[in-house]
Amino acid sequence: MEIEEIPSVLACDVGNTNIRMACVSGEEVSSVVIVPSDDERAIAAAIKAAWDEIPEPKALAACSVNASALAHLERAAMAAGAPPVQVVGRDLPLPIKTTLKHPEVVGTDRLCAAVAAYDRLGAACVVADFGTAVTIDCVDDGGVFQGGAIFPGLHLSAAALHEHTAQLPQVTIEAPTWAFGGDTREAILAGLFASARGALQQLVEAYATALNHWPLVIATGGDAAAVVGELEESSLVQAIVPDLVLRGVAMAYYNALTKEEAE
Repeated sequence: MEIEEIPSVLACDVGNTNIRMACVSGEEVSSVVIVPSDDERAIAAAIKAAWDEIPEPKALAACSVNASALAHLERAAMAAGAPPVQVVGRDLPLPIKTTLKHPEVVGTDRLCAAVAAYDRLGAACVVADFGTAVTIDCVDDGGVFQGGAIFPGLHLSAAALHEHTAQLPQVTIEAPTWAFGGDTREAILAGLFASARGALQQLVEAYATALNHWPLVIATGGDAAAVVGELEESSLVQAIVPDLVLRGVAMAYYNALTKEEAE
């Protein structure tokens, strides 16, 4: 396949709260556009604007953990004159080998992030995605997805505390700069961030024990920067890559295209 024939991919990450999209062309990724997953009008406008800007040849691919939002995306793509959305795990093969008994039920966003992280690092790695849900997954030295852990994200945890208690307020998420929570709001934020950071530390240590060496750690997701803080001060995380899942979506498309060409 000639290099000039490789299409640019409008890659979409259809999540629980937002849809993220960007044009991926090789290592180049355009600015990420974020729209609410439940706003069909905003999705339609974003898809049309993005699709019209991408030069030919081009393709449209997505991973999804939200069936209703994916339906919005597919209708928007059709209205924009784009081809049918190539969905990872449905139209495109899963992009990474796994040791799991049922890889087809694993969130494809996790698998896309994992393959992009391993491609970037070339070694055993942990992928920590701090979104609506937090996923902390491990890829071994051979590039095989081992699985990981899932727990509620910062915003979801904050909402649960407010909704299921009589007195705890809803808090706006911001990284604490204090050691001691001086009031209820500060105490909630201190607890939420300590939980996320502590889980990351404990899980990386567990994965390192299983691998017999320390893996590299790469973080992504909307809350990654807040949880990790300054990379220069982190002894655990080597990189924060906001567009990691989108890179993995494009890789899933390119892998499938290469396989078709080989056949």
